Amino acid sequence: MGPEPLNGADGLQLTVLGCSGSYAGPGGACSGYLLRCDATTIWLDAGSGTLANLQRHVELDAVDAVVLSHEHPDHWTDLEGFFVACRYVQDRSGVPVYAPKGLRDLMRMGPTEGTFTWQDIGDGGRIEIGPMTLRFSRTDHPPETLAVRVEAGGRSLGYSADSGPGWSLAALGPGLHLALCEATFLQDGEGTVPHLSARQAGATARAAGAERLLLTHLWPTIDPDAARAEAASSFAGPVEVASLHQSYPV
Repeated sequence: MGPEPLNGADGLQLTVLGCSGSYAGPGGACSGYLLRCDATTIWLDAGSGTLANLQRHVELDAVDAVVLSHEHPDHWTDLEGFFVACRYVQDRSGVPVYAPKGLRDLMRMGPTEGTFTWQDIGDGGRIEIGPMTLRFSRTDHPPETLAVRVEAGGRSLGYSADSGPGWSLAALGPGLHLALCEATFLQDGEGTVPHLSARQAGATARAAGAERLLLTHLWPTIDPDAARAEAASSFAGPVEVASLHQSYPV
């Protein structure tokens, strides 16, 4: 089974596998996305619940590479189940996994080399996977956390990963067609933990000159309509809240 058509559009596409912030809400999943362009599929972040959801869109052997933003569990732990499937069920080898240095040491399944080919990424790094070019920027979030700009076919996506307000989407460069930005809580939560509110997500998307804003990483207790309204108060372009299994042309 190959990738299904996405809203009838060609080019770079984003599909949401999980968008709950920090922990999954009822029936939800933590951070994870599919990036697809032409025949190439990237799994971007692999939070809990995303492995199961991924299989509603593509077969596991269709994943050409995995890219992980940082080592907090809600962004990577389904990689362990993917490893089991690759090694013991599919007999795959050499699957590229791009992650900040040290994340591989957190794997609890024993040595993963051979099945996975680990490649360290860091601030200012650039990689190419099929037709997609990815550039990374370290955010305001511990531990080392990497936002990413993805370009393909003349379109550009900026993904904030997790960040506090000390970093801006503008660090990913101008001309973002779609900003996928965390909006963990509302304005009254600002300054409590190193994350962005919906208001701050709108402000950083505005500073970056993004065309459209897609909010993600909302805590399950946050009202999506309130988050959308708050982001719209500081960003003049179209604002949506990420929806599980929804696909968005970039």
